[in-house]
Amino acid sequence: MSSSILTARNLSKVVPSAEGELTILHGLSLELHKGDSLAIVGSSGSGKSTLLGLLAGLDLPSDGTVALAGHDLGSLDEDQRARVRAEHVGFVFQSFQLLDSLNALENVMLPLELEGRADARQRARSLLDRVGLGQRLSHYPRQLSGGEQQRVAIARAFAAEPDVLFADEPTGNLDSHTGERISDLLFELNQERGATLVLVTHDERLAHRCHRLIRLEGGHLVDHVEP
Repeated sequence: MSSSILTARNLSKVVPSAEGELTILHGLSLELHKGDSLAIVGSSGSGKSTLLGLLAGLDLPSDGTVALAGHDLGSLDEDQRARVRAEHVGFVFQSFQLLDSLNALENVMLPLELEGRADARQRARSLLDRVGLGQRLSHYPRQLSGGEQQRVAIARAFAAEPDVLFADEPTGNLDSHTGERISDLLFELNQERGATLVLVTHDERLAHRCHRLIRLEGGHLVDHVEP
């Protein structure tokens, strides 16, 4: 039985444009196992975010297949893919995407409450303490710095113990010092939890901390590095 947690085979994405069909991604394949970390790098417009969306089941490929935690995403409808994400996936975004009406504790509790977890409050408190925000539980996003908001987002992403964590430019809105601290935290928690990490980044230093790195150019895989 394969130990793969995420497998893509011959992924392509074609969209309509004023000039005709535009191919954003060309026949890309990869395979990741539990605990792997992969950086996806490339210039703007290279297909990085498109690939991330396909791997996470947020979008469907024009051709090819994605298997996530044993589920063939192409054979599922939108609701079924959402359930797979809820059960197996965590997200960290450049824009944090916290709910302004909820405090730090409530933001982290939310996905756990949606799962019906009886230990939602206890687990959220524990994770916020782990990311250094144990004294900021009742603070709302507007009362937190960018780095603190990203730490809340990371705690929320790990709260449901995902098999795969997708991070889209997780340090993109942070200064270099804060970004480095957030990177450290992301890799520490990932190692502790044994999740598979897939991140899109322009930060080459962050990218080279991953086990593997792929570089896209015009939707083509032009480099595959295993540091």
